[in-house]
Amino acid sequence: MKITAIQTTEIRIPLRTPFKTALRTVDSVHDVLVRVQTDTGEAGYGEAPPTAVITGDTIGSIRNAIEEFIAPALVGMDVEDLDCVMTRLDRCILKNTSAKAAVDMAIYDLYAKSCGKPLYRVLGGAKKEIETDLTISVNPIPQMVADAHEAVNRGFNILKIKVGKEGLKDVARLRAIREAVGPGVVIRVDANQGWEPKQAVRIITALEDAGVAPELVEQPVDAHDLAGLAFVTSNVCTPILADESVFGPADALEVLRRHAADLINIKLMKAGGIWQAQKICAIAETCGVQCMIGCMLESKIAVSAAAHLAAARSVVTRADLDGPSLCSEDPYTGGPVFEGSRILMNEAPGLGITAVPGFED
Repeated sequence: MKITAIQTTEIRIPLRTPFKTALRTVDSVHDVLVRVQTDTGEAGYGEAPPTAVITGDTIGSIRNAIEEFIAPALVGMDVEDLDCVMTRLDRCILKNTSAKAAVDMAIYDLYAKSCGKPLYRVLGGAKKEIETDLTISVNPIPQMVADAHEAVNRGFNILKIKVGKEGLKDVARLRAIREAVGPGVVIRVDANQGWEPKQAVRIITALEDAGVAPELVEQPVDAHDLAGLAFVTSNVCTPILADESVFGPADALEVLRRHAADLINIKLMKAGGIWQAQKICAIAETCGVQCMIGCMLESKIAVSAAAHLAAARSVVTRADLDGPSLCSEDPYTGGPVFEGSRILMNEAPGLGITAVPGFED
């Protein structure tokens, strides 16, 4: 199964409501789609979001990296020679992790199809169903409470609350949400690098004292401040999840070596795809640390790839794969079923996605 062409296009899908964090506000998914074609007539699909404030990638940079560097390096290679393909993908251009991730997942889609199995079974097949949280964007407290109520009514039992813009005022919004949804709903807090280390300790301690009982707090401080992250981790009871501090395996190793976080959030767009993400899983498992699989503002292709990885590895105990649930429509055919908080893995070969807009020919 030799690669004959790698093509890109773009897709735009409106969100149900604007997505607001401490870093940005977005009202639609506008991503790059990838199709990898082979001499057997089989095709694999991938996707990459332009998350410039986190990965540095834009629509233009993603497409250029794929069309001018990655495609020329991979065309002619055999998909089943997976190690060589992924090594060349990693080395053909520095950084550009989102572009690499899109091609990586398309290659894995094809590789699993060559095995005649769904990707999650090829990768390990630990579980057939995943539970995801749903993100509640930063807004005035009444709006966040209303959004939390709506999420629970849609069947979500885990809420990821975006904060980080207003310091100690975040305690009031989280306390209001806890009072509104009750003790049975899991609350995850994501500060998106919005706090200083000592400030983070004060806020998290106040959350603990107020009975908010967050399951975890994600990336409370600047991504590069590992000393600050370690300070927060060692001075609060609530588990700390490293997100933007961990892109690839080397980052994960350093964070765990310094005891800078209790948990690791793996995202394909940070890692550069499934190939590197599996290495992070192995490092975390060796260190006895659990992982979350997360996503950026991605639609069903990229989130399906992440779901297959999450389903394959027992070290992945949490999922933040709500991208399709945030979208107002699903333009794809096939793939895992996103049913409220439940993600049900498909049994079709590869990712299971059979029709993608822009690649109908």
